[in-house]
Amino acid sequence: MATVSDLGLRLMLLANAVIPFVFFMAAIYLALHIAFVRLVRNPASPVVWFFGVVTGPLTRPVRGWLAPGSPEPRVRLLALGVYVALWLATRAFFVWLGGPHPG
Repeated sequence: MATVSDLGLRLMLLANAVIPFVFFMAAIYLALHIAFVRLVRNPASPVVWFFGVVTGPLTRPVRGWLAPGSPEPRVRLLALGVYVALWLATRAFFVWLGGPHPG
């Protein structure tokens, strides 16, 4: 039977894996969106549409901090910076918290 400390440890390990992974994937999708917008010349391309749909919710919070009418490339680049910073900050936070100690 699992004790309360085992449950807390399992929750911390799950959070240690999931939270940074979500920020990492957000950064990857934003980086791919930036790359494909530069490489694909047709703005009606299904690839550009896909990344626009996927990264739309990721850029919305950043857009709220910028001046109205900010260009999309700037919004995407700043959003990429925010999600990379969040990814690194969560990794550092979980390292600071420490993991399971043997023995």
